[in-house]
Amino acid sequence: MNIIKLSAIDSTNDYLKNLLLKNTLENYTIVTAEFQHKGKGQMGGEWKSEPSKNLMCSIYLNNSTIKLSNQFSINMVVCLAIKKSLNKFNIPQLSVKWPNDIMSGSSKLCGVLIENIVKSKSIQNIIIGIGLNVNQTEFNNLPNASSIKQISGKHYNTDEILIEIVKDIKFYFNFLNKKKLIELQKLYEANLYRLNKVSMFKLADSNLVSGYIRGIKEDGRLKIIMENDLEKDFGIKEISLVN
Repeated sequence: MNIIKLSAIDSTNDYLKNLLLKNTLENYTIVTAEFQHKGKGQMGGEWKSEPSKNLMCSIYLNNSTIKLSNQFSINMVVCLAIKKSLNKFNIPQLSVKWPNDIMSGSSKLCGVLIENIVKSKSIQNIIIGIGLNVNQTEFNNLPNASSIKQISGKHYNTDEILIEIVKDIKFYFNFLNKKKLIELQKLYEANLYRLNKVSMFKLADSNLVSGYIRGIKEDGRLKIIMENDLEKDFGIKEISLVN
């Protein structure tokens, strides 16, 4: 495991992608930053964080086993790994908000951005971006955000948390190596935020609908039981959960 530590960078994901263009990287090459000027979030969003207080990193993986049709399995691996790691630090009420946020109660602790480099219709390389709120305690204009320090009252070493996350990512990737995709999906579904609870959702056209999360399909699409008791499934850009 090779860790590259930077004080400030636009984006750890972009830095790792540029590094990959120039070098052959060993598996689990990791880039961390004390501060990101243009940290990336899901669907083009921006990840904002105070300097030197949180874990901002990107992890490189070479891929030879995961098919393009199963790419959502990477999301499942990473989310379950982060949740498993945070459990070790006794963070309560952890769950996974579809597709890849980590929650404590109704507060967001962590966001994940996975970028797959695809060649000839197969995933060649995987870059896992993680933004975990660790020691930050103020979140202006972000009412649903929190940190593990804010929840527990303790100060944490981000390097120690990173080591646990990498260990647990390896643990869950073994599920894929051993062809345990169905077992992995069941674990992910069991840990879904608002599972089987009536919730409000916002559609791509901004309309609001009511329903409850039933699980996910094999390709990662979210299964929702609508008000008329019919099951519908949605992709990442088609629906979002309203807090």
